Amino acid sequence: MKSPIKNSFPLGFPWQTQDPFLFCVYHLDHYPKGKEDMSPAATLEGRNLGNDFTIKDGWRMYHGQTIPGFPSHPHRGFETITIVNKGYCDHSDSLGAAGRFGEGDVQWMTAGRGVQHSEMFPLLQTEKENLLELFQIWLNLPKTSKFVDPHFKMLWHEDIPTINFEGGTVKIIAGLYEDVTAPKPAPDSWAANAENEVAIWNIHLNANTSFSIPKTDAPINRTLYFYEGSEIQIGAHTIQRNFGMELDASHDTIIQNGRKDASLLMLQGKPLDEPVVQYGPFVMNTEEEIQKAMQEYRITQFGGWPWPYPDNVHPKEKGRFAKYPDGSLVEK
Repeated sequence: MKSPIKNSFPLGFPWQTQDPFLFCVYHLDHYPKGKEDMSPAATLEGRNLGNDFTIKDGWRMYHGQTIPGFPSHPHRGFETITIVNKGYCDHSDSLGAAGRFGEGDVQWMTAGRGVQHSEMFPLLQTEKENLLELFQIWLNLPKTSKFVDPHFKMLWHEDIPTINFEGGTVKIIAGLYEDVTAPKPAPDSWAANAENEVAIWNIHLNANTSFSIPKTDAPINRTLYFYEGSEIQIGAHTIQRNFGMELDASHDTIIQNGRKDASLLMLQGKPLDEPVVQYGPFVMNTEEEIQKAMQEYRITQFGGWPWPYPDNVHPKEKGRFAKYPDGSLVEK
């Protein structure tokens, strides 16, 4: 039987992706206890504050200087899908939208013609360590949707289907598994059209069990990331942890797990097959469009920044919530 593995590669920071995905990064930070201001109860000496991407004592500050995270920055031309399995993320943006989400929640944001947002990681626990496990995925927008209005959507973990089977679970963040469909994505997303077969699954396997990813007749790109466990077997291939695989989606992929529980992320979708020109947080189809995006951002700041600080966080006592641009509020 032909192996479904077309290519394998080590997982770096970020992970490599295939069209229609642009970017996928896995954050795993073992933060210390938090102070009352939600900053780390630990010294920040020896860190390159403002650009701290080297793991030291098990964690990073990223672009944060007081609280870890990513202060206000712009995006145009694609979508961010932020999956917070453990810990919390505080969102604020130039639309006036805000939120605190975590412990399994997912935020789906369409940048479209342009938006600023911040993503900070408040350390809410003062009596114990704060673990953060987070994926951020960039999904491209087709040329026809590059300039849609920005959109902010929450997929609360209570609403995301998780399928339990004998060997583990699969969480359906996007797409369809068997007869179970994920919550609707943002309306202008490439994932909003079921014919594009965009799927994002978080798979957890118990030791010495198996799971099958069904084949499809559609011409899609499928990538599997093995980020937690010992080893898995796919056909005649033994794959070690921290490796990714580009799969032939025209074949079933049967994953046989090894001696430890395992976690995997799967991304798939029909490719856009359009030119991609990227400059940092701007993703367009031509170099001219990138220059225009940079010029427009310099002039308009994509609506400006309505929050008191670029690294805005919400009150410590605040629970999970989403405030939308129209002023509506959802609290969990």
